[in-house]
Amino acid sequence: MSPSNQLPGQRPGHLVIGSIGGDSHVVGVKILGEALRKAGFQVAILGAMVPPEDFIKAAIETDADAILVSSLSGNAEFYCRGMRSMCEEAGLPNMLLYVGGNISMGPLPWEEVEGTFKKLRFDRAFPPQTKPDVVIRLLTQDLEERRKQRSGFELARS
Repeated sequence: MSPSNQLPGQRPGHLVIGSIGGDSHVVGVKILGEALRKAGFQVAILGAMVPPEDFIKAAIETDADAILVSSLSGNAEFYCRGMRSMCEEAGLPNMLLYVGGNISMGPLPWEEVEGTFKKLRFDRAFPPQTKPDVVIRLLTQDLEERRKQRSGFELARS
């Protein structure tokens, strides 16, 4: 969300990113974090081996709009189970949840892997080697859509 994509009076998107669970790989997180910052986002990088609960705590502390989970170990499904429920229980029912990297064990078709994370109620799942500009474009779209939904809801309540 570059300043040119930002409506007057809107804050840039606030994001929390890190490698989940027992995953110690952070190169992708750092590359994506830097690209997101250059695109105008506020980014809190949690680093490696982050428990799911810490993503939620950081999202609350930073007033995040989205949580981006990375994994290269293939164990993301195990660690990501229940994250949507954790968000809801923490008062973050509309939190955007993204996951990406080598997020499954074994050579499974991508459609199957993506379907698994959709069932876990992640908004988007990205395969290995996804370019940062793809994530930025979709994140910008999704955040704008959420803002429109909130605005419509607020107008309907008044």
